[in-house]
Amino acid sequence: MKKKILIIEDEKILAEMYYDKFLSSGYNVILAQTAEEGIEEARKEKPDLILLDILLPRMNGIDFVEAFKKEKDIINAPIVAFSNYDDPETKKRAAELGVKDYLIKTNYTPEEIVNKVRSYLKD
Repeated sequence: MKKKILIIEDEKILAEMYYDKFLSSGYNVILAQTAEEGIEEARKEKPDLILLDILLPRMNGIDFVEAFKKEKDIINAPIVAFSNYDDPETKKRAAELGVKDYLIKTNYTPEEIVNKVRSYLKD
């Protein structure tokens, strides 16, 4: 069975690029543009992993993780943050909340991000 990835990314071009990349790599992909939409999709779709942008409108990625951890009806999917927001305090907080990795988008090609995600989904 194909693994399901939820991508929470508000930049439409990036979201579509990662959607296509993960789809062509054999994953089922769900997109959300806001943290609030991400929580709804996680409830509904029960993803195997969440790829989360940190800088989102209204509710940021850290707020998402805090809210996600309080949800009783959402499976405990691993979260990988990916952002261009390279802030040590934000990275520290993400780690404290159990985020598996914090990837700086500009440091990785889309293929490298797929490979990183794949490493967290090994059966």
